[in-house]
Amino acid sequence: MRTARLALPSRIRLHLACAAIGLLLFLTGAAAHAELPPKVVYGSTQLVVVTTGTWDDSHGRLQRFERDGEDSPWRRVGAAVEVSTGRNDSAWGDGSHARSDQDAGPVKREGDGRSPAGIFPVGTAFGYAPAAEVRSGLPYAQMDAGHWCMDVPGSPLYNRIVDAREAGARAVAGSTEPMRLDIHNDGDPRYRLGMVIEHNRQAVPGRGSCIFAHLWRTPGETTAGCTAMSGADMETLLAWIDAAARPRLVLLPVDQYRRLAGGWQLPPADAVREPAP
Repeated sequence: MRTARLALPSRIRLHLACAAIGLLLFLTGAAAHAELPPKVVYGSTQLVVVTTGTWDDSHGRLQRFERDGEDSPWRRVGAAVEVSTGRNDSAWGDGSHARSDQDAGPVKREGDGRSPAGIFPVGTAFGYAPAAEVRSGLPYAQMDAGHWCMDVPGSPLYNRIVDAREAGARAVAGSTEPMRLDIHNDGDPRYRLGMVIEHNRQAVPGRGSCIFAHLWRTPGETTAGCTAMSGADMETLLAWIDAAARPRLVLLPVDQYRRLAGGWQLPPADAVREPAP
C-alpha cells in the first residue's frame, strides 16, 4: 500500500522553504557570533597600559592610549612613564578577561605581594585633598582618618573602602590598609593621590584586595600589589582620564601582551614600548 502524502499548494511550499533557509542563516550566524572572541575593552575609549619585562619584574612602564570610538584605532597619548609594581612581581588577577586567556603563570592571592595582571576597570580616584583641589575626570573621594580598605578575607566588607564612623570600629578591625597613611604611618604620602583598580570585583575571599594606582613613597619603591609612580605622573594621568570613556587598566608582562593584544583589541604590540632592562 502506498503511503498517502499531503499535497501542499506551491505558494505554501515556497513560504516553508524560505522559512527553512532563514532559520539556517540565523543558526549559522549565531554559531559564528559565538565563536568570536569577547570584547574585553567593549565601549572603552581610554586605556592605561602597564608592561613589565617578565612575571619576575617589579618595575615597568605605563602608557596612555585613547581612540575616538569602539572601531577606531588606538593612538598613544604622551610619553611612557616609569612605574613600580608588586614587590613579588605580578600574577594573574580577576578582571574583565576570561580565565581561559590565562596561561600557566602565577595567580594572585591575598597578601602575596604581587600586582594583579590582566585587564581591569578603573574606579574612583581618591586622596587627601578636598575634591575642589583635584583635577580628574573620575569620581573623587577625599579620605580621612576613618577610612580603611578591608583586606581581611573573612570580612563581609572585603575589598571595599569603608568609613569606620559609619560601619563601626569592629567592622574595620584587622585591616592593614588605612587610607590616610600620612596620619597612621608617620606622614606616608603614598595615598595622597591615587585611583582604584577594580580587581576582584566580586570580592571572592582570598583572591586579593585593595589594588590601587598610587604614589611612590620613595622613587622606584615597590608595592604590596599596587602600581606606583611619581606625583607629577599621577597628576597627569588623573587629569587625562575620564569616567565617561569607560577607562581600563591593562597590566601584563610584555610577552603576554604580545600574545593577547589581538584578541583583546588592545593597541598593537609594536606601539607599546618595552620596559627598560
